[in-house]
Amino acid sequence: MPADLVETAHKRLWAAAEDLDPNRIAGIVGELAEESGVAPLWDQVCVPVLGALSGWAASEIAVEHALSEGVRVGLDVHRRLSRRPYPPDGVLLAGAEQELHCLGLHALAAALREQGRGCLLLGPALPWVALAGAVQRARPHTVVVWSQTPVTGRAYRLIRFAREFPSVRVLAAGPGWIEALPAPITLLSGLVPAVRAC
Repeated sequence: MPADLVETAHKRLWAAAEDLDPNRIAGIVGELAEESGVAPLWDQVCVPVLGALSGWAASEIAVEHALSEGVRVGLDVHRRLSRRPYPPDGVLLAGAEQELHCLGLHALAAALREQGRGCLLLGPALPWVALAGAVQRARPHTVVVWSQTPVTGRAYRLIRFAREFPSVRVLAAGPGWIEALPAPITLLSGLVPAVRAC
């Protein structure tokens, strides 16, 4: 994205977030996704703006929630076709057990839709047993598990899950995976590599 567009987008998102207006934020995100694509929007606008919030002050927490909700809604409606079924042998996205944050998965889902590839996004905090059940039912070729913090990024659980489903590619996403992950598990380093991997 051009630098002037990025700067304007930052200001627009900040103003809408400070007004606690997630609907306006969703509109801005949707507009920018159509103009520039999901990956540039996510990397150059959403991540820096979200990262600038420390979340320590009570007023900042409300702003962060409004911003996160608006970004999530904007990403979720981007290129969504209401009657498009989950593709057979597709991609399943889920937050790790007890992980309450998975905005990055919403960005990945939107980027995959943009490429004409569907996926099944099951949201945050999916217990491992529920994820296993979902894999048995949906039969994806790839599973992406998001972890935001080391508390939820339990490498041993992801390794055990991958061993239970040797025919499924297991990808780890998010900053919570700090322990080494053995092959064949792959740790994704950003949105563009994640789209390529899926």
